[in-house]
Amino acid sequence: MKTNPHRSARTSRPVRRQGGIALLEAMLAIVILGIGLVGTIGLQARAYAALSDASQRAEATLAGEKLLGVMNADSNNVLNYGVIEGGAATPAIKPWVDETQALIPGAVIGVTVTPQQLRVQVDISIKWKRKAGDAPNQHLVTSYIAI
Repeated sequence: MKTNPHRSARTSRPVRRQGGIALLEAMLAIVILGIGLVGTIGLQARAYAALSDASQRAEATLAGEKLLGVMNADSNNVLNYGVIEGGAATPAIKPWVDETQALIPGAVIGVTVTPQQLRVQVDISIKWKRKAGDAPNQHLVTSYIAI
């Protein structure tokens, strides 16, 4: 039996080299996955910061409402509840200031009590910074108590 030289050339497959294309595709997929993971980590960090800010804002709201409740219950001595922003608290308001500063670390508290006709205007200001270098957050409540 004779072999045909043309036949063997037709049945054999030519050798093709990919030249590293598969490796390049794998490396590109790893880079894209890495960028996605870094983005996810960044979003997680921002979500945590937003949650922390919301928590402190809620604490400031509750603290302001609590003080207004105490002042309303003690309306005869409401003028004793004032405190200059960042200043020393009077004995009437000191427990509330201490509690608020424990719940909101670094809080700067100011309470202004302004007598008016048949009522007292109360302005409660609570300022805090989440971390050094941030702009201060402020929660301001204005209310009126009948006397």
